[in-house]
Amino acid sequence: MTSNWGTFTAAEPDLAETIEERFGQFTHHVLATLRKDGSPRTSGLEVRFLNGEFWLGMMPGSLKARDLQRDPRFAVQANPGAGTGMGGGDVRISGRALLVEDPEAITAYTQTIEVPDPNDFHLFRAELTEVTRTYIEDDKYLVLQVWKPGEELRTLRRT
Repeated sequence: MTSNWGTFTAAEPDLAETIEERFGQFTHHVLATLRKDGSPRTSGLEVRFLNGEFWLGMMPGSLKARDLQRDPRFAVQANPGAGTGMGGGDVRISGRALLVEDPEAITAYTQTIEVPDPNDFHLFRAELTEVTRTYIEDDKYLVLQVWKPGEELRTLRRT
């Protein structure tokens, strides 16, 4: 089962706000894709939360774009930043990246996001399969929050 960002935001507004704030702390994040031989590839990436969707944009012909066109499964981890502070915790979004080919959707995206050449980039819309946040609570607990479409938010605490 998959979902878009708007569905997740409606289901878990507080967690969604935390995730967006965490991704907003830095411009570049880490994308994991699968290579042709099935091995993992990690790449830098900018992401956007816009109009109820989670968007991945990339240069045409890039290896990560080719990976996603061949196998849409991905995971994006927010940039941890310098040191170990990670204000807001460690956050990851996993799912399937679907190539957007609709000219109206691409135009709507490029009107709000500055793109060097609106006719020369790949735009993917994410279908979410999992959103995860890990953080320290009260300097005592490691807290793991996991949301999957169609399921309740799970929160686990470990000492």
